[in-house]
Amino acid sequence: MKKQETIKMNVTPDEEELIKAIRNYCNSYPNGYPELLDYAEDLFQRMTDMPKD
Repeated sequence: MKKQETIKMNVTPDEEELIKAIRNYCNSYPNGYPELLDYAEDLFQRMTDMPKD
């Protein structure tokens, strides 16, 4: 098993939610629930929507 490096950083609540959504999607393998991917993609789209209000 490949050793994973751990880092610490400050993230916004939205960024934390996106990270959790991606992890949940990856952990759902091999089932790969499409709703989890849709949720992560939606979070990403909302975070990168420009211009910011």
